[in-house]
Amino acid sequence: MIKQLVLLLATLIASITLAWAQVDVNKADEAALDSIRGLGPAKTKAILEERKKGEFKDWADFEARVKGIGQKNAVRLSEAGLQVNGKSKDGAPAKAAAPAKAAAR
Repeated sequence: MIKQLVLLLATLIASITLAWAQVDVNKADEAALDSIRGLGPAKTKAILEERKKGEFKDWADFEARVKGIGQKNAVRLSEAGLQVNGKSKDGAPAKAAAPAKAAAR
């Protein structure tokens, strides 16, 4: 019974953390983008400048339009919480999923 309660609590905390950690590249302001590990002021500025030309359609569009964002970097940014149109990069695990798994043991 205690293990089930701990698991439930860990799952709830992970869900809340995951919801807070996600930043959509098409909706985020400069501060939200800067909060993503791996994005600094220069890259954030480049993203915002490209976004002025139109929203990013998907991860491939994001990678093609923002200089310095390749597939590996995109996976790392997605793991840190960046999303494009509400979607994480394929193959990138959600950052908050790890604590929930550890608590289940």
